Amino acid sequence: MKELKVGDTIPHFIAKDTNGNDFDSATVVGHKPLVIYFYPKDNTPGCTAQACSFRDQYEDFKDLGAEVIGISSDNLASHQQFAKRYQLPFILLTDPDKKIRKLFGVPTGMFGLLPGRVTYVTDRNGVVQMVFDSMLATKHIPKALAALKKFV
Repeated sequence: MKELKVGDTIPHFIAKDTNGNDFDSATVVGHKPLVIYFYPKDNTPGCTAQACSFRDQYEDFKDLGAEVIGISSDNLASHQQFAKRYQLPFILLTDPDKKIRKLFGVPTGMFGLLPGRVTYVTDRNGVVQMVFDSMLATKHIPKALAALKKFV
């Protein structure tokens, strides 16, 4: 499993979004900057804090022309409930078999017990400009905004 690094291009992937539709990464990669964040689980304290922080600053990301995409292995029903409960305005994708997580090379955290929490920021061409790997959930949002502001 090769971890994506700064300078790599985001790999192509397809996953179900919260509406049950197929989301094809080709519809956004090469069109706008992206903030793709992998998180362990819906409705857990850290993941909820992270999602709500992205929600609260979503307009700042949109103002920079970026789209935010959250990915976890939770199922569609879980994502739908999570998005509705916390009024999340951005895309959540299901990755039940962890194929996308493996494609990006997201490491596991907590001695291999938890899926890792990693945020990738890409430019409009899909080239990774920042990788932030930290279980400190709310630290991802200011890091992602700062990275975007450097190249937008």
